[in-house]
Amino acid sequence: MNVERSELLSGIGHDALWALIEGRHGDPFSILGPHEAGGMTVVRVYLPGAEAVDLIEASSGRVVTPFSIAHPSGLFAAATASRMGYRLRIQWPDGEQLTEDPYSFGLLLGELDLHLISEGTHYSLSRTLGAVAMSVDGVAGVRFAVWAPNARRVSVVGDFNAWDGRRNPMRLRQSAGVWELFVPRLAPGERYKFEIVDAHGNCLPQKADPVARASEAAPSTASIVASSTPFRWTDDGWMKGRDRQARLEGAISVYEVHAGSWLRDRQDGNSYLDWAELSQRLVPYVRDMGFTHIELLPIMEHPFGGSWGYQPLGLFAPTGRYGTPEDFAYFVDRCHGAGIGVILDWVPAHFPTDVWGLARFDGSALYEHEDPREGFHRDWNTLIYNLGRNEVKGFLIASALEWLERYHVDGLRVDAVASMLYRDYSRNEGEWIPNRYGGRENLEAVEFFKHLNSIIHERCPHAMTIAEESTAWPGVTKPPEEGGLGFDIKWNMGWMHDSLSYIEKDPVYRSYHHGTMTFGMIYAYSERFMLPISHDEVVYGKGSLLTKMPGDEWQKFANLRSYLAFMWGHPGKKLLFMGSEVAQPGEWNHDASVSWEVLDRPAHVGIQRLVKDLNAIYGDEPALQFGDFHPEGFEWATADDAVNSVLGMLRYAKDRSSSVLVLSNFTPVPRYGYRIGVPQDGLWIERITTDAREYGGSGLVNGALSTEPIPAHGRPVSLSLTLPPLATIFLTGPSP
Repeated sequence: MNVERSELLSGIGHDALWALIEGRHGDPFSILGPHEAGGMTVVRVYLPGAEAVDLIEASSGRVVTPFSIAHPSGLFAAATASRMGYRLRIQWPDGEQLTEDPYSFGLLLGELDLHLISEGTHYSLSRTLGAVAMSVDGVAGVRFAVWAPNARRVSVVGDFNAWDGRRNPMRLRQSAGVWELFVPRLAPGERYKFEIVDAHGNCLPQKADPVARASEAAPSTASIVASSTPFRWTDDGWMKGRDRQARLEGAISVYEVHAGSWLRDRQDGNSYLDWAELSQRLVPYVRDMGFTHIELLPIMEHPFGGSWGYQPLGLFAPTGRYGTPEDFAYFVDRCHGAGIGVILDWVPAHFPTDVWGLARFDGSALYEHEDPREGFHRDWNTLIYNLGRNEVKGFLIASALEWLERYHVDGLRVDAVASMLYRDYSRNEGEWIPNRYGGRENLEAVEFFKHLNSIIHERCPHAMTIAEESTAWPGVTKPPEEGGLGFDIKWNMGWMHDSLSYIEKDPVYRSYHHGTMTFGMIYAYSERFMLPISHDEVVYGKGSLLTKMPGDEWQKFANLRSYLAFMWGHPGKKLLFMGSEVAQPGEWNHDASVSWEVLDRPAHVGIQRLVKDLNAIYGDEPALQFGDFHPEGFEWATADDAVNSVLGMLRYAKDRSSSVLVLSNFTPVPRYGYRIGVPQDGLWIERITTDAREYGGSGLVNGALSTEPIPAHGRPVSLSLTLPPLATIFLTGPSP
């Protein structure tokens, strides 16, 4: 049809036209796409840089009409007698493109989705926001959606439009502040970001997608369209057999791993292993060592490797450093196939200030607080999530569920809980804002944790949540309905600090600090605790576990063996950071590998074998499991022998159907004929002594011991045994 230019631009004001041309228009669908005007259909497309455009009938493929140049900046328009399905044939300087028109599609997100996003209860957020490969009206492409309520204009940019924010401006769904656009003929693997013009007309640095499910590996920063094809899992047996309560009652021994430094390929430029290689190397190793779980330092996408993942920006995307999202799913699948659970460290406390990330995402303090007294962590130079916003709470909860549901992860260890619970955390007077009652408690964080744990346990009843919480906040592991935060387990930071402080002392001084090792049992059952010897204890000048130990080389190894066995005998679930199980000499370096070469030395092999045997007895003996969370499963055999620096623990199975005696001698002096009262008459069998020669010890062993009718420690019968120097022994008792 021959139509005047004025008719092609009918109804479009001068200001609106220039706003579109300059990339400031907030409602591109009001100009672009098909519009009824004067009894005809006018189609407008804005394609800066295009040389020519033809309107193609979708059903027949015939050329209906060429587009006219409505504005030399790249606005084209064509008129047809009636509305029809159509495509665009675009001539670019370097080739031809045939595609559907993004502005010919109707509304994409449903009203319920928008309502749930605003309410903060859309828990399948990555299936709604972000980039979703899908078909609309039979056309394959990618639906983009992003929350940016204070933006004037949002565009999706990528290789597909030369990163030109004028080409694909998005539609605003006003009720939720969400922008959406379907770009036809895109496929998984496309790189993209969002270009945002703020409320003041400023074009911000292009932003990565907060809900991207895949990202470029650092230092690149683009988001990537992830595949929507479901992963083919083979872990049905594992999934059906998961029972959170049964798991909590049993042995939990966690191997904490930084995926990038567990093993480096020195023949390939010191490169780290990818998920497939970790599946082949790490998984069999952990299974052989007898650990029940692998806990990964944060693998959510993060810009700075030196943060170890604790400053993430991509809370829905496995980092591209180790492969694709499908590769990570394969790793979890292989773990489950080997009978190993997977726990992820997850960081809802804060995020880095990178301009392409969440910081002032739409030009306003959207994810963070406006006031730095609430919104800035000076310790880490990071921004704090505003948990008073429904959308932010929903974003974080949806992230947690993403890992548990999409990736079959078995638990989340929540980082820096204490920093979230207190408004004055690491702040001086006058540098924080009290809550509405004038207190220091962060009431929004409290409610967030209660809601988070309630939702997780409702939707993922198998999943564990673990709190890294370093204060005496009450009820961390109590259910929300009882006033607690609802976590399943809390890291026992007090036990870790006290026990390391004790074991680092020269044995000659330990008798003066005996109570340091017994103090933990005063509060051991106030929460459900895990004993963590984590990455934080072997970095930043703290030295490795081995170098913390006093004495000469033999004593260092003996101290370490005794300490590890004491930890495995003590109530509480276990966590050990990689490298500690081989007595790595140097502290952890995230840019290097665990010092596996030390396994050429017998003393290091001995430590490794001991940890394997400790995991075995922990898994085999109900008496070493029941008392982890139940006070009736523990009592001191001797807690007051400070003179000899001897500690004795009795561990019981449920109904006292079995028992284990754990004795530690924290001096280099062997104790012969040491008498200890025991609860059952009969034969007690030594199952582990850390002084055994196969562990690198001197070989003082007890074997099987019969009780004697000599009262001791308030018990009617006792054992006379040998306590090797700097050693811990485990003896199993007779059946009652």
